[in-house]
Amino acid sequence: MAWDTIIQNARVFDGSGNSAQDVDVALQDGKVQAIGRDLPESAAGQVHDASGQWLIPGLLDIHTHEDLEVELDPGLPEVVRHGTTSVVVGNCSIGLAFGAQRTNEQDPIVDCFARVENIPKTVLRKAADKATWDNPRDYLDHLDELPLSTNIAPFVPHSMLRIEVMGLEDSITRDPTRAEVDRMAGILEDALQDGYLGMSTDGLPLHFLANQPHVKKRIPTQYAPYWEYKALTDVVRKYDRVWQMTPATDDGGLTLKLFMLSSGRLHGKPLKVTALAALDSANNRQTKSQALLFANLLNSRAFKGDFRMQCLAAPFRIYSEGVVSPLAEANPLMRQLIETELEDVEARRVILSDPQFVDAFREMWNRGKSGFNMGHIRRQFKLEREFLTRDLNDMEIFRVPVEGWVGKTLAYAYQRYLAWLSNSDFTDEAEEQRVFEAIGRDIRDDGEFFLSLLNHYDRDLYWHYVNANRNPDVVKELLFNPKLLPGFNDSGAHVTNMAYFDGNLRALKIALEDGEDAFSHMVGRLTREPAEFFGFDQGDAPIGRIEVGARADLALLDPAVLAGYDGEASVTYLYRDLFDCHQLVNRSDGVVNGVYVGGETLWQDNGFTSAHGEARVGQTLRVGH
Repeated sequence: MAWDTIIQNARVFDGSGNSAQDVDVALQDGKVQAIGRDLPESAAGQVHDASGQWLIPGLLDIHTHEDLEVELDPGLPEVVRHGTTSVVVGNCSIGLAFGAQRTNEQDPIVDCFARVENIPKTVLRKAADKATWDNPRDYLDHLDELPLSTNIAPFVPHSMLRIEVMGLEDSITRDPTRAEVDRMAGILEDALQDGYLGMSTDGLPLHFLANQPHVKKRIPTQYAPYWEYKALTDVVRKYDRVWQMTPATDDGGLTLKLFMLSSGRLHGKPLKVTALAALDSANNRQTKSQALLFANLLNSRAFKGDFRMQCLAAPFRIYSEGVVSPLAEANPLMRQLIETELEDVEARRVILSDPQFVDAFREMWNRGKSGFNMGHIRRQFKLEREFLTRDLNDMEIFRVPVEGWVGKTLAYAYQRYLAWLSNSDFTDEAEEQRVFEAIGRDIRDDGEFFLSLLNHYDRDLYWHYVNANRNPDVVKELLFNPKLLPGFNDSGAHVTNMAYFDGNLRALKIALEDGEDAFSHMVGRLTREPAEFFGFDQGDAPIGRIEVGARADLALLDPAVLAGYDGEASVTYLYRDLFDCHQLVNRSDGVVNGVYVGGETLWQDNGFTSAHGEARVGQTLRVGH
């Protein structure tokens, strides 16, 4: 046999952005070996008739935290089923490159991931137990031994690098010495020589450590002085690798200085930067315009940068289990509740029952909602700096013991409460009557009503809120902007807060609305373009394209099903035995009818094949190797 597999009769989009072709594609030894019309069936071990379907390169997910799940389930089923064949890990300065880094006093994987990525500590400990290596090179060797169902490419995570050199305690309490930064730079350089993508850092004022006594401290990367960032990014620049970063939204001066590190005009050579994130915030209309300003400025001739902010192909919908939400970390009062252990309901109730806390919360909740003051002006013109909403109309209930509230807003529940105050026989739902009687008649406003529900139901009050990307036209504008990169799906993180495993499919659906040419262009934005930016187009089997010699990482889509796909309706809350907890995932069954990784069929006709999670078909992507 000349070939292992022929995929016949598909319409092929090769990732270049050019018009599609009706050709057959032959696979052999994990690569594309032939492309043409009417390839002989007799020359193939198997023939897959893909009539009516579209064949595209396997999709890249450029911002994930799947480095944890891959230790527990190398098949990454929630990734593969959506046509994704390559994932980037080690983002946001946290990852497994240095192993568990455990000592008698510290458990960094648990400490850094639990609140930053909202993953239960029980799951994190399972992953940390498997992290037996202690250096970046051995981590790559470890990944080479796993039965990967996708390709995986790690960054060197800056928080873990600081912990490795300084120890956790010192990394969050003092500046490094020059010798310590030199040692960090040496470790980073060795890792880049071994094939790491680059380095990741983080500056969001939402990211705190999760273990006592450091719950009021941010993760280590955020304590780095500018000269440390400069020294380490000089190493990344030297090797033409990528710096993944998140700006410090509470420190505009530092953010500007860090963004300028991309400038080839200022630093002799451009530095590849991918930053989070170009979002159309519901609370602050400047967020999008500022992102586009920097994207245009830094990539201009004046600055000669190589700067790409990431954007999301979906409404930025955040689910919250009671107070547990990534956005709530920005609010000092909500953060007091999050600092408690996830299972410690009573500790949260003690705080919620404190009259001083309640009064402070009401003052915060109502600030700027009335009167003639700067806060009110900022709110009216959508210039607030709040991450989390302070409007019950924005907060939709996903799960709560009162059945009549599910699918309604918290404002609806509050109006029901006000009606009950006027007539205690108002409700005929027993659970609604019970909760109103429990919280009593002394609630003074909607903010205190919200607190009272948190006190009563804790995490059983499960609600969601669209923080950004409410306007589909703006989302499309961002996705097609050549100075941005579609991504920021955060797959593998925030297991009960977000579900964007289908983010790339949503981008393709949006593009398809404008026709086949727009779809072809978006295919390139999700495959070849990021592959070239991250350096995956090198070597003898490049990814992100369908051409002879490329890796046979492919996905088959049904264009009719994709055209009618509703990403918002795809979110599913299910129990995953592997994690021993619930998780939000997506179900796009029917859109993707085939996934090939290294030429092996892993997903076909809405089901996994026997090779999935068993055979090693994915590879560890080493840039420059």
